[in-house]
Amino acid sequence: MRPSKKLKAGFLPTLLALVAMLVVACGGGGTTTGTTPTSATHTKAAQSQQVLISAAEVGTSDILSFDPALAPDAFSSAAIDMVFTGMLQLNNKLEVECVLCSTYSVGSDGVTWTFNLKPNLKFSDGTPLTAQDVVYSMDRALDPKTQSGTAPYYMRYIKDATARNGGTVKSLIGDSLVAVDNNTVKVVAASPVAFFLESLVYPTSWVVEKSVVTKWGKAWTDHLADNGGQGGAGPFKVLEYTHNKQIVFVPNPNYFGTPPQLAKVVYPFYKSFDTGYQVYQVNGLDSTGIPTSHLDTDRHRADFINAPFLAINYYTMNYLQKPFDVTSCRQAFALAINKDVIVKSVWKNSFLATNHIVPKGQYGYNPNLKGPDGTTSTAGNQTAAQNDLKACEQAQGYASAANFPPVTLTYSSAGAQDVRNEVAAMQQMWQNVLGISVKTDDIDINKLFSDEGLGSNNPLQFYTGPAWLADYPDPQDWTTLQFDKGASQNGMSFGQNHGPDAAAQQMVQQQMEAADKITDKTQREMAYWNIEQQLVNYVAWFPMEQQEINILQKPCVQGVVQNAMAVLPPEDWANIYISTDQPCAKLS
Repeated sequence: MRPSKKLKAGFLPTLLALVAMLVVACGGGGTTTGTTPTSATHTKAAQSQQVLISAAEVGTSDILSFDPALAPDAFSSAAIDMVFTGMLQLNNKLEVECVLCSTYSVGSDGVTWTFNLKPNLKFSDGTPLTAQDVVYSMDRALDPKTQSGTAPYYMRYIKDATARNGGTVKSLIGDSLVAVDNNTVKVVAASPVAFFLESLVYPTSWVVEKSVVTKWGKAWTDHLADNGGQGGAGPFKVLEYTHNKQIVFVPNPNYFGTPPQLAKVVYPFYKSFDTGYQVYQVNGLDSTGIPTSHLDTDRHRADFINAPFLAINYYTMNYLQKPFDVTSCRQAFALAINKDVIVKSVWKNSFLATNHIVPKGQYGYNPNLKGPDGTTSTAGNQTAAQNDLKACEQAQGYASAANFPPVTLTYSSAGAQDVRNEVAAMQQMWQNVLGISVKTDDIDINKLFSDEGLGSNNPLQFYTGPAWLADYPDPQDWTTLQFDKGASQNGMSFGQNHGPDAAAQQMVQQQMEAADKITDKTQREMAYWNIEQQLVNYVAWFPMEQQEINILQKPCVQGVVQNAMAVLPPEDWANIYISTDQPCAKLS
């Protein structure tokens, strides 16, 4: 998922840590012990004080979308998670669990999945929620009129999903999406894949209220506060959504589970990352990310929280633009960068320098992965970079680096100086090692995401991801979902380009699709290890750092449980409350 997650993982590594915190501090984060720091006992504050204030987004003035079918990034998903849910989600141990369903099973054919819904489900306005709503919502996400950039890929493993999204099949309802009765849903997969259930935990499969969507069309999410709160079946409903200012959530009285203890959750928007940190210092927020310049000092604060995170900060190069259509050119730029120096000098060791696409701490991580130079070093390789540059010049017909076309690195700092410092450090390394002056363009994060999502029409030459945050802890989320033909994340055009290695890259894409269907867990992992190594060799991504969560959280916030994805399952809200511990965010 991009951070803005997106999430879709900011390059905003500091923002990315904040993205995690935003979901975490609202309920999914924690210390290395697994929960919010606690003393022996806590007194719950009065109900009027049960208000959590946590910045929904920094670096831009609003979420990109409130529609689960679109769910483009982590910040948007943080808001979506509050109001909507689906049959399945991940729990705080990162295991698939029933949410709207009570049980599920797969038939002997390995592709027919049956879900039994919990009884008496309702949307937040009291309208009954039935199996018909589930299949409508899933089919709607794939409807080409919805224009989702995420549903076609997360839901592609449903039978005929690609045809539905392409417009050749008019509906999947009654075909691969069946409401057997009001309480039973049947979903037919295209083929047996090991992660089919995991693919359904993404918001594109979540349930929306048809009458609201039908009445308001594309503007339906601007009416979630109408009718006393409507549209979803999650633990909260929308009380107020003021674009470019904030979202206010209150508990959903028709929620099927144990109701939240909080009376209100407020998500204000901040255009600057540093602003959120400053507001926290004067007790305007219950949680905040930490600017790197403050990290060494803030590590010793009582309200400091550190946790691992399945997120990779990366850059990538457009295979359709010179000089990056040739592998040696991409390798030269990647190997000229000493990630160790940047992690130490810029990020104060708040991240882990990495060559990996699949992060440490999840199934599919390869401890023996090599960088493009065939070593495990993350310190760069000047000799190899310069040799690759010579090979690049020869392949492209450049007499020297002076004949290179202009190279521009596009990124989004959201005003974070740390991000600018990383980019400046990289510029200097390219100049020193390769003799190439790289220009930079610091743009709005939503513009960056929009350009990345244009596929073969992506205008960016060299750009930041800025990061990817795991949707589910499976290597498919880091390989096929990123680099396969037609993948919404494949804005770099891996495989679908005119470079000399395009055919070989297409072979890797075929290997991904085959690995997705392997049922033996060990064999499947080995297949992804081989795939990831090839992706690294081709510099499909230029990974920089694996993130950690480093945040400050007020001691009054209780009941938070950490996990490496900053996942907040709906049922966890029942355990989160505001205590009388001080300080706490001031209510206005």
